[in-house]
Amino acid sequence: MRRSNIQSLGSAIKDYLKDRHLDGKMAEIEAVNAWETLLGVQIARATESIYIKDSTLYVTLRSSIVRNELFMMRNDIINGMNQHVGRIVVKAIVLK
Repeated sequence: MRRSNIQSLGSAIKDYLKDRHLDGKMAEIEAVNAWETLLGVQIARATESIYIKDSTLYVTLRSSIVRNELFMMRNDIINGMNQHVGRIVVKAIVLK
């Protein structure tokens, strides 16, 4: 007997996460993990911590020079992260 509704494992996992309302959290994790890819190794080395809470990206940096540079680029960073994930995950950035 053949099953008519065969689904790939990746598709089944995505559906499960969506049903449990966890797909937004997975997108946030993917955005945080893309930090080094989007901004480069030098910026990643100057970063102490990074996390997303309530659609705000919080970044703690070791260097005030890097902080000022990122402050000037904050709209580009928001657009790049959201584009990388494919949905709006970050709406604001707080640099410490």
